[in-house]
Amino acid sequence: MLVVFALILLALALFATERFPIDVTAILIMVLLMILEPWTQISPREGISGFANPATITVLAMLILSTGINRTGLVQLIGRKMAAFAGTDRRKQLAATIGVTGPVSGFINNTPVVAILVPVIADLAHEGRTSPSKLLMPLSFASMLGGTLTLIGTSTNILASDIAAQLGAESPSLGLRAFGMFEFTKLGVVVFAVGSLYLMTVGVRLLPERIPADEDLVEEYALQEYLADVVVPANSSLIGQTVREALGDDDLDIDVLQLIRYGERFDEPLARKEIHENDTLRLRTNRETLEYIMDAEGLTLSGGPRSEDDLHPEAEEPVLVEVVVPSGSFLVGETLTSSSFRQRYDANVLAFRTRGDVVRDRFEDIRIRVGDTLLVQAPPDSLTRLVENEDFIVAHEFDEVTYRSEKIPFAVGIIAGVVALPALDVLPIVVSALAGVVAMIFTGVLKPTELYSSVEWNVIFLLAGVIPLGIALQQTGAAALLGDAVASTGEFLPVIGVLWVFYLATGLLTSVISNNASVVLMIPVAANAAQSIGANAFAFVLAVTFAASTAFMTPVGYQTNLFVYGPGGYTFSDFILVGAPLQFLLSIVTTLGIAFFWGVRV
Repeated sequence: MLVVFALILLALALFATERFPIDVTAILIMVLLMILEPWTQISPREGISGFANPATITVLAMLILSTGINRTGLVQLIGRKMAAFAGTDRRKQLAATIGVTGPVSGFINNTPVVAILVPVIADLAHEGRTSPSKLLMPLSFASMLGGTLTLIGTSTNILASDIAAQLGAESPSLGLRAFGMFEFTKLGVVVFAVGSLYLMTVGVRLLPERIPADEDLVEEYALQEYLADVVVPANSSLIGQTVREALGDDDLDIDVLQLIRYGERFDEPLARKEIHENDTLRLRTNRETLEYIMDAEGLTLSGGPRSEDDLHPEAEEPVLVEVVVPSGSFLVGETLTSSSFRQRYDANVLAFRTRGDVVRDRFEDIRIRVGDTLLVQAPPDSLTRLVENEDFIVAHEFDEVTYRSEKIPFAVGIIAGVVALPALDVLPIVVSALAGVVAMIFTGVLKPTELYSSVEWNVIFLLAGVIPLGIALQQTGAAALLGDAVASTGEFLPVIGVLWVFYLATGLLTSVISNNASVVLMIPVAANAAQSIGANAFAFVLAVTFAASTAFMTPVGYQTNLFVYGPGGYTFSDFILVGAPLQFLLSIVTTLGIAFFWGVRV
């Protein structure tokens, strides 16, 4: 047990500090469990069992199905109708955001739903003269609330269902079983309704106007002092050199964004462009470096862009756009230098937003994490490649993207079948989901080559890596020990009070580590605690599941929060201010709801 506890502490520390990507941490823990088999009781077969676990395969299939829906443009179509309905009425905009996102997230994995809707909602805010920060956090929160409506709303529900079924098979006295498709929908509806009411009344007042309604990205990122136009005089040593030869020294931290010659503008690629007398170079750099290069090369300052209109005065000029890095992106763990971002996409990064902090210089060697936002300047053709790439979430919609709208009926029918077959006990959810994947290929909703790119492999490796940790908790008796410790609170708390403690503990844990890891750690403990005090173990498992699926208090608590963190211009404290009251409110509502619908005693 001591060895298992030590590994848990190691996992918590690595998850919380993000020293490594969370999937790498999960695999590390899995390997250590197998290496330390004499103490952890995890054999190699059990160690890799997570890869063949029904929950892992089901989540994999659901991610592919969600991509199929995305390819048809169905969610985007709903989003546009939502925007048309809302117009410039802020209350309607918020109601439409919540009303569309929640129900859709009940049937499509909520993480891709948010990824799809971020640009839709950002444009809705921009066109409706509303600050995006008033809508993007509700978008994320509504997706989490909607994820509690059905078994397939979030990967957390699927994993919790499988763990409950395993515990029930090992200890029939617990009375645990897998969740049905609509097992907790009645409670999910209550949670969604209460959460929506909070966001529409209290939450909307607490949400910051972090970004002006008439947002200008140059002003928002305070780039005025980092963009400058310099003129090359007749006596400059730069004349005759290429841009790369003259200003390509990485130590200088200078990006040449544009070369202007007698009114003609040259954009990417500029590296091999030769510099002539009287050329104007548009630079991104800091004041210190600018002064140095002007003194050294005799350049003359001619001002610089103060807004997006100044930066791009003509329609055909490069576009300035925010790009969010989702999980599974090749950029995660890389730097802009190591990933060769500029060369790969002919695009310049002007600023870098990470965990609420905006970095405007010396960001090329910062290691990129999930949720980081890049302010990118790119020509139209490069932007199209960015929009169509699964490695990015571009925070604005673009008409150039083509969808398979003719396949919408097939996609909707397949999702309906995936939901209906398990609900009617015709097929297990894992079989139904895999059959749905095959159906999407046969009907042309997805191409065979898109299967592998549709999967967020970091999520799959995270699940496969943490599942053995739950097995070790159970087999070594560590879960029983922790369960007995928490059950001791039953000496001075009623059973419903102990249930509430588990909800709060899971919510706090999920705020600093992965929601899936929280479920793996907490469900065995909750089940053992319930057994110790003669309580309904199913009720305790539900409390843990709902708490892990609704982590509002921090941007790192749930992946969807990271997706809106940068585009919303939020700070860490914004999530605490808006999310903590909601988390506390739902802890009471969920606990009372579980007691009412399922009872807390055996």
